[in-house]
Amino acid sequence: MKLAFNNDKYLKLQSEKILERIESFDKLYLEFGGKLFDDEHASRVLPGFLPDSKLQMLLNLKDKAEIIITINANDIENNKMRGDNETSYDVESLRLKKAFEDYGFYVSGLIITQFDNQPKAIKYIKYLDNLNIQNYKTYDIEGYPNNVDHIISKDGFGRNERLKTTRPLVVVTGPGPGSGKMATCLSQMYLDHEAGINAGYAKFETFPIWNIALKHPVNMAYEAATANLDDVNMIDPYHLDAYGELAVNYNRDVEAFPILKKMFEKIMGTCPYKSPTDMGVNMVGYCIEDEEAAKTASKEEIIRRYYNTLIDFRFAKESYHALEKIEMLMSQLEISPEDRIVAVKARDKAKTSKTEAFSIELSNGVIISGKKSDLLTAPSACILNALKRLGKLDDEILLISPHIIEPVSKLKTKSLGGNETSLSVNEMLIALSISATTNPLSHMAMEQIEKLRGLDAHSTVILEDNQRRMLRKLGINFTQDPVLHHDEYEY
Repeated sequence: MKLAFNNDKYLKLQSEKILERIESFDKLYLEFGGKLFDDEHASRVLPGFLPDSKLQMLLNLKDKAEIIITINANDIENNKMRGDNETSYDVESLRLKKAFEDYGFYVSGLIITQFDNQPKAIKYIKYLDNLNIQNYKTYDIEGYPNNVDHIISKDGFGRNERLKTTRPLVVVTGPGPGSGKMATCLSQMYLDHEAGINAGYAKFETFPIWNIALKHPVNMAYEAATANLDDVNMIDPYHLDAYGELAVNYNRDVEAFPILKKMFEKIMGTCPYKSPTDMGVNMVGYCIEDEEAAKTASKEEIIRRYYNTLIDFRFAKESYHALEKIEMLMSQLEISPEDRIVAVKARDKAKTSKTEAFSIELSNGVIISGKKSDLLTAPSACILNALKRLGKLDDEILLISPHIIEPVSKLKTKSLGGNETSLSVNEMLIALSISATTNPLSHMAMEQIEKLRGLDAHSTVILEDNQRRMLRKLGINFTQDPVLHHDEYEY
């Protein structure tokens, strides 16, 4: 895949802009939109954008920064899960804290937002207390966000618990959308101003990219990624009015801006921003160096999102409206699910072999396939075939001896009571690593595993949880047909 993005330039420009914002206030609350540690979406639509780019940028400001992690009490109560790694928000919040601290950041505490004595939230707070993790609560405010006079008062934000921060940059992040990041920033600003501290606000933005076209595939890929939130990209009318300049933002920020402006005026005496675009710090658009590569990658991502949403719709995790929205985006870009060649090849393999199949597209465009057998699941067989091709090994070579596979299969069925003899991806890789201790060809295949990262793949059936998790760990961008193992399937 061609590189579309200059990551080094981005780190430099984004860091400089944040430093400029910090200088305007005693303290800057920086809301982090999107994922901080593993922004795989950005790296897929902008080849060259590293998944940890935001983290690397923040490391440049580590001595000036502290971290607040927010989590919505309702998400704790409802056991909300992250879609990409299937981790609950409460667990993910603690993972985030540890990950930050492993990099040397100071995490000043967790804030439980919209707290209303939810039983699971109370239990979670007790758990945090037992771990000696500083935690604070903010509450629902009647009339939020429209009743500004009430919100910006002792009976509004004044009821919230204040986390006393000590550094000029406070990064506010959370496990996912709806965690209460912006409300936390505003609440902390109000409480700081009451304490005589000139606190300000800015938003670390990635998508939509404000200074590229509204209907640019990169921005449309963002709409596909947030189809379940019903976000819509639009021209920022406040920015156009203030500067005579077209800027892309999304509906929620544009709709909220008049209220936010009033809040800033009430808290600070004046609003430092003339538009919602002004609030954001986003230098991504200045670092795209290959327009066509970015467009191609974004179209591919929209098709992936379509397949993923099909699966979520089948399991009633997403509405049909979200699926329709992505279909509309594909129609506007004149692309279709059949443009995902690796999916077409997987289905062809399934038809010829009369069983489940899995295909991987290598970086040179060659597509490798595998089918399910009594010994290996389809993804396991396909990955083994791909490792052979990447290592330039003969296709007929047995990388894993049946003497290793068969005892594992018997353990799964006879000893552990399972009914699946085929080795999953995880089990296959363990068996391969055992073979590599005595077989130099297996060792050569093991050395190719890193080359799987970033490759596209497709399964003709919905995979088991353990297989999906392992494919994600390998960094494979896989999609699936919305077909269960036991479904009637016309091969």
